[in-house]
Amino acid sequence: MTSGFSARCWCAALLMLGCCLRPAPAQEVDPSQLVRGGLQAVQMIDQDKIGELWDGATAAARKRVSRSDFVSQVAKARAPLGAPKQRTWVAINRQVIGDGDPELAGQYVSIEYETRFTHNSTATARELVTFQLGSDRVWRFSGYVLR
Repeated sequence: MTSGFSARCWCAALLMLGCCLRPAPAQEVDPSQLVRGGLQAVQMIDQDKIGELWDGATAAARKRVSRSDFVSQVAKARAPLGAPKQRTWVAINRQVIGDGDPELAGQYVSIEYETRFTHNSTATARELVTFQLGSDRVWRFSGYVLR
């Protein structure tokens, strides 16, 4: 999808939740709406609702990674960090993926947050939340990567 994704986190980054953002053409999406949608997704992870993200995933995403693997990977990455102490969005990026793989082809928007966690409040981590524009013109949660 993008060179910013690590291979280890790629499976976790492909999950989709059918909610979050109102229908809109890609050019008309309000960036603050994207930031709020991304924040809702990371707050679900904060609240240990990781499985609910997987439960709302598309069939293609569920085919790529099992529920237990997704929950395990995200929980394992987040557990040593503790609770989020401060989270600030730092970037919004748009990407288009060609039709080499029809299940992944389409428009994506990634929102990157810089987050300080309680167990290491002097360092920041980067959380990347991705949305994909569906054929019904609705942006849906597409993934989470912690770097």
